[in-house]
Amino acid sequence: MIFLKLFIEFFKIGLFAIGGGPATIPFLMDIAERYDWYTVNDVTNMLAVSESTPGPIGINMATYAGFRAAGLPGGLVATLSLVLPSLIVICIIAKILDRFSKNMYVRSSFATIRPAVTGLIATAVFGIFRVAIFTTAEGKWQFPIYLVLLCAAFYGVMNIKKFKKLHPAVWILCGAVIGIIFKL
Repeated sequence: MIFLKLFIEFFKIGLFAIGGGPATIPFLMDIAERYDWYTVNDVTNMLAVSESTPGPIGINMATYAGFRAAGLPGGLVATLSLVLPSLIVICIIAKILDRFSKNMYVRSSFATIRPAVTGLIATAVFGIFRVAIFTTAEGKWQFPIYLVLLCAAFYGVMNIKKFKKLHPAVWILCGAVIGIIFKL
């Protein structure tokens, strides 16, 4: 029964999470609240693991969530069911989009989908921000030092040329080192 639930939930995510991996985060948080497969704090861990491993974020997160819920078979079911809607839709769209690409209704629908996707991604960013900045895995409040680190990293990436050129893995490694230092 868990495999059917995994299939349905991740098929829905694959169908409605337009905008890539970050758009899956609100759906994953919703699943965390409705099922006991993982917690909302686990979603931040999923995001960290997904960002740290090669491959699309959404697929990595689905694999991780499915694995947490039902082991290796659960990871496979979640991953395949997340990808299946895209495969179906792409096959259909490839057949008909070329004929309708100039249609004003098609253009209008794509123009209105963009803000909706932006809203989904903004919701995901806010959710991750809230969990990452305000709570630890133990549920303790950690606001001041982590907010300072966030602002410093954001400022550095946006305004200092040397920092702009750093590979994202360097930022992840720095975050891990700083986290270890603050735990000592």
